[in-house]
Amino acid sequence: MSLEPLLWQKNSPFAEVLMRGLRRYELQRIAEDQISAAVDNAEEIRDPLDDLPARTKAHPGAPFVPEVLAALAALRQQDPSSFEDLRAKLKHAGCRVTRLDKALAEKAGDNSGHSPNQADHLVELAQESELFHSPDGTTFADLVVNGHRETQLVQSKDFEGWLIFRFRETYRGIPSSTALQAALKAVEALAKRDGPEWTVHPRIGGLSDKLYLDLGDKTWRAVEIDSNGWRVIDEPLVRFRRAAGMQALPTPEPGGSIATLRHFLNVRDDNDFVLAVAWILAALRNTTSYPVLALSGEQGSAKSTFSAVLRALIDPNTVPLRALPREDRDLFIAAINGHVLAFDNLSGLPAGISDTLCRIATGGGFATRRLYTDLNEVIVHVARPMILNGIEDIVTRADLADRAIFLTLEAIPEERRRPDTELWAEFYDAQPKILGTLLDAVSYGLKQLPNPRPGRLPRMADFALWATACEPALWPVGTFRAAYAGNRDEVVDSVIEADPVSLAIRSLISKQTEWAGTATELLNALNQEVDEKVRNSKSWPTSAQALGNRLTRAASSLRKTGIHITRDRRGHAGGRVIEISRTDADNADNC
Repeated sequence: MSLEPLLWQKNSPFAEVLMRGLRRYELQRIAEDQISAAVDNAEEIRDPLDDLPARTKAHPGAPFVPEVLAALAALRQQDPSSFEDLRAKLKHAGCRVTRLDKALAEKAGDNSGHSPNQADHLVELAQESELFHSPDGTTFADLVVNGHRETQLVQSKDFEGWLIFRFRETYRGIPSSTALQAALKAVEALAKRDGPEWTVHPRIGGLSDKLYLDLGDKTWRAVEIDSNGWRVIDEPLVRFRRAAGMQALPTPEPGGSIATLRHFLNVRDDNDFVLAVAWILAALRNTTSYPVLALSGEQGSAKSTFSAVLRALIDPNTVPLRALPREDRDLFIAAINGHVLAFDNLSGLPAGISDTLCRIATGGGFATRRLYTDLNEVIVHVARPMILNGIEDIVTRADLADRAIFLTLEAIPEERRRPDTELWAEFYDAQPKILGTLLDAVSYGLKQLPNPRPGRLPRMADFALWATACEPALWPVGTFRAAYAGNRDEVVDSVIEADPVSLAIRSLISKQTEWAGTATELLNALNQEVDEKVRNSKSWPTSAQALGNRLTRAASSLRKTGIHITRDRRGHAGGRVIEISRTDADNADNC
């Protein structure tokens, strides 16, 4: 008799026995598999700290698993140095280390009854950013916003806004003003104590043999320039600061011509165009000194448009041209917040402001109290390219003139005038290729700059070397040298013509090759060379001491025309004798 029909009958005793046996076999296999998997896992992760940074990067909660917390607590107790190294790696991997520290403290029984408040949470959120400080102690934070890096001042509305947004996103609420201010002070302290030190730039930065130009766009891209060319990158090696009013540059394009730029500049001749381009190339470099571009010309010579076009090429701003500040403090604040300073429609430069402009052009410092109620100083050191324009020759003091390029613009005939909207539309269309051409020249200059320098260098030696290194990318070698030498001669003549003392000395020495005497005797002699109107003016010295100070300023300009002034302590009763002699013009300072 066959048993097969009985096995498959629903209520057959044979079927029930068989099913119970199958269930026992299945449960036994499952148990064996689980035991085997547990053994395999135990063998695979013998130490809870193995590959913890990598696991944290994939799962930010990995350090908070109980066995991992226990291992971290033991490591902190037994090997603090190794713990700190691991903690830094965990922070870089995305772990909230402030929360981790609290968890470890609780595990060690060191909670002291403290529960985090809003300020604690804000500080913890702030440490999701990369905190650092600049050499002058100003604190910054690198934030990740929509997948790109942004650098913000800790004490800024942008950073506050980011912190409030993260708090609301995490805790579904808005922090109080008191908690926010307390947290910002704590974050500043952390950035100064534990953060690295990095220099922050307003538009142009440099690191090693590379230059970086901040494009100012929403994704914080920059142009990286080296001796091999230039390229647009997403995350530059240097940090940039975005001040209010800063506008974006277009993405540069290759294949342009420098001749296109001339269409937008009312230059008098080829030499003036070469010098204008040389000033732009200097402004595209991160250095410690820059030439001052001084524009003059009658009404209708497009001085303001000239200035605005140059600034738009390098450092566009919602207010490209400004009135000249009256105080040093305001000048240095403007220099902190922008790379190019452009001052419009000047009628003259007070002596103190002229001296400050000299310091900013070739790198100078300014110190002031942080608050009027304390003794803490804020020390600022900047060097910035500048543009000054006015109807008259506004640079009349020799020290500033030595740092300047003088361009005189001619009036534009009515038949050549264009509406501003038309000019700027054409400029913005051509700007990407103009910028690309300038960057090509900068790259070429970086390649050529280490070459041997010429024997003679002018007052602005670094500028002359840089412009000479860049020029083969734009025009024949020697073009800049000739243009700059001619401009220096014009500068000397302009400074002398603006100084009645220099004119009087030139008039005196034109009648004889040498003169010697005391300062009092020289003042009497110079009084005979000028009319009564000049003698009674505020610009004329009324004492021997005042004349001595004026001679110090005039000496360098007069020397370039062949008039030498020397002073020596000898003569009557040991008094200082002034000697003036005339020789051939001294060209030692020319290119």
